[in-house]
Amino acid sequence: MNWLLVVVGGMVGAPLRYLTDRAVQRRHDTVFPWGTFTVNVAGCLVLGLVSGAVLAGAASSQVQLLIGTGFCGALTTYSTFSYETLRLAEDGAKFYAAANVVASVVAGLGAAFVGVTVAEALWA
Repeated sequence: MNWLLVVVGGMVGAPLRYLTDRAVQRRHDTVFPWGTFTVNVAGCLVLGLVSGAVLAGAASSQVQLLIGTGFCGALTTYSTFSYETLRLAEDGAKFYAAANVVASVVAGLGAAFVGVTVAEALWA
């Protein structure tokens, strides 16, 4: 049953990742990968919320599997982040490559922290 929860979460997260990435990137006329940045930060926020809810006893381990592992695992993408960062550097956009790394790490960790903090405030 656990694997089915992960699969179902992934079935929702993967298409949402693609659609969000395309919608965000279409709105920005820049080489910076705003679409990937957006899904990764949003995924960190959701994962923080879910993890905080589980830690507070407000959500089950099944919710963690469905949303945390399945949905967030398919929504976020470290491989695309890595590829886009390398592509930026190879294309001579070294500032954007460095900015992508720093902003993604800082914003991702910040979003996860905010998610856990909000969950603790709601359910602790």
